[in-house]
Parts: sequence; C-alpha cells; structure tokens
Amino acid sequence: MTARDDASPPAPLPDPAPEPHTGLMGRFRNYFLTGLVVTGPIAITLYLVWWFVTWVDGVVRPFVPLAYRPETYLPYGVPGWGLIVAFFTLTLVGFLAANLIGRTLVDVGETFLGRIPAVRAIYRGLKQVFETLFSGKGSSFRKVGLVEFPSPGMWSIVLISQSPSEDIARSLPGQEEHVSVFLPCSPNPTTGFFFYVPKSKIIEVELSAEDAATLIMSAGVVQPGSAPDPKKAAALAGVANAARIANASAKLQPEPAKVE
Repeated sequence: MTARDDASPPAPLPDPAPEPHTGLMGRFRNYFLTGLVVTGPIAITLYLVWWFVTWVDGVVRPFVPLAYRPETYLPYGVPGWGLIVAFFTLTLVGFLAANLIGRTLVDVGETFLGRIPAVRAIYRGLKQVFETLFSGKGSSFRKVGLVEFPSPGMWSIVLISQSPSEDIARSLPGQEEHVSVFLPCSPNPTTGFFFYVPKSKIIEVELSAEDAATLIMSAGVVQPGSAPDPKKAAALAGVANAARIANASAKLQPEPAKVE
C-alpha cells in the first residue's frame, strides 16, 4: 500500500459567504455609513427644534419687559424662554376667549376687522383654515388618494380636502360630485396644486397624511411600511465586522499537505 493510498483526501473547506467591501477602505466606508445613519436624523431633528425655539424667542422677546427677561439677572440668555411665555400667553388667551367677556371682545374685534375690505378676506380665510386644522372635527387632509396627473397613465398622490361649496359645485361641469384636493410637490410638500376633481377619478389609498408627506419629501426613497429598523444600523456595522473576521480566518487556514 503506497503513501498515496494511505493519505485520505483533505475535507473540502466550506466556501465562506462573500462579503462586500472586505478591504480596509470598505470597512471605513461601512463605519462611516453607520455613523451617518445613526447621527444624521438626530442632528437634523435637533437643528430644526433649535431653529424653532430660537425663532419663537426672537418673536416674543421684544414684547417681554426687561424686568421679566432671564438675561437681565443672568450673564447669559435662557433658550426657550420665549416659547414658554408664548405657550402660557396662548393658553391664557384661550381661557379668556372661552368666557362671556372674552367672547364679547372677540366678536367686537371680528366685527372691526370685517369692516376693512383688504383685511376681511385674509382674516376670514385664515380663521377658517385654523379652525379646520386644529379643531379636530374636520376631515381635511386626513385622507390620501391617487389622481391621474399630469398625463394619462401617470398617478400622483393627493390629499383629499372638503367638497366644494354649492356655488362652485353648480359651476362645475357635469352632474358628478367633485372633491377638492391638494397635490403636494416633491421634495417640498408645502407647495403644490389645488384643484377640483370628480370623486370617481380619485383612488383612495390606506395611507396616512404623515406617511404621504414622508413619501413625497423623500421622492419615493422611503416607501410606506418600510420604516427604518433599529437593527439595520447594527447590521451595517456587522458587515464590516464579518468582513474583518472572514479576512482573518482566511489567513489562518492551513494549506493542504502536498501528497506525493
């Protein structure tokens, strides 16, 4: 029996799963993307909150007497003081407006504004918008639909608003019921198009207004139902770690013995 017969063939090593970006630059890239995914949303959110607080402070501070400003007694300003003052002021105004005297003053003020031609339309329109958005009783922008726009075969997301008034409904062609919709633009959903569309031409979708706004702002990158998983950031870092382990294990594998 020869040595070739005694030597058994070496067991085949399992093929390691291919790992992308196994080099040093690949690991740095994965670490950078992981840090960007983790810190990016937090940084942008904190920036927007800070901008809002600073903006409210700048608006409210001129109306607060110097004796009631924290910077009068402290060597530095207190961020958010104007926001606190605005909150309690609005709450006090709401409390007074709910009483008989407050309602009387509000009626007098509305009557005065209603006699000014240029201001009357602006005030009434803004009042109706605020009452609809903050009363919680309206159905404006609570439903999302699809409309064939801007050309046949192309569909756009719209926010469904109220039905048109009787005067406008009588002026619209046809006997079919129309609905007013708002078509936000991407990536800025605060701008868009407002138009009336027949109710049969709208396809309602099971989507909240917040999800629709996210879809529009991301230009379709963030799809509904694909919310970020907290484990994805850890998985991204795991890719780099697995690549490092795969490289290390490949270097430690013994070479198969040569059989003569």
